[in-house]
Amino acid sequence: MFNVIPCVDIQKGKAVRLFEGDPSKETVYFDSPLKAAQHWVSLGASWLHLVDLDAALGTGNNIEIIREIAQTVNAKVEVGGGIRSYDDAASWLEVIDRVVLGTVAIKEPEVVEKLVADFGSEKVVVSIDAKEGRVAVKGWLELSSLSATELAGQSLNQGVTQVIYTDISRDGTMMGVNALPVKEMRAAFPHTLIAGGGVATDRDLELYKALGLEGAIVGRALYEGKISYPYQPA
Repeated sequence: MFNVIPCVDIQKGKAVRLFEGDPSKETVYFDSPLKAAQHWVSLGASWLHLVDLDAALGTGNNIEIIREIAQTVNAKVEVGGGIRSYDDAASWLEVIDRVVLGTVAIKEPEVVEKLVADFGSEKVVVSIDAKEGRVAVKGWLELSSLSATELAGQSLNQGVTQVIYTDISRDGTMMGVNALPVKEMRAAFPHTLIAGGGVATDRDLELYKALGLEGAIVGRALYEGKISYPYQPA
């Protein structure tokens, strides 16, 4: 089953979307992230992808808001942004269904391995956020020397069974999906692969599905009504 997962990006207590991950280029869609979450759940969302942008950028956090969402909505919740240690992840897993790990998967890969061992692979997602083939870290502010496919292979060897791939150069732009890096990720990672970045129309979702992905994380195109939701695959 192909699952479209609504994304709720939270910055300074509001539900926003950034253009190419730039915190200075934000659009506020809901003053209340809880209302944004409730909106998508009311339309049938079974999963929500929540991102604490302030935690990712090191400028604060939205922990209380995210905890309220997790404890209020009738849907499963995964959280990413600023989860940079084993203890951070373990604390989140007391209240949410999955942690999404980005920077720590590169800087301290042993943390990913320990989380998979202690909590199970169903609780751990590695987020591979890339630009020009290289993985970005620290809220997408820096590019590492590691390639997206290298990180996919590393994750596979650690027992990770869920990866989210984001094409930063397309994220929030609604320019459409760039198929080539998605194909490369599909070849590199044989388990659950979800992608995002650039989704503009239902055709982009159909492309993901045709490439064999299990789902898509969608933000701006959902908020602006550019794709059908709930999405019914052709």
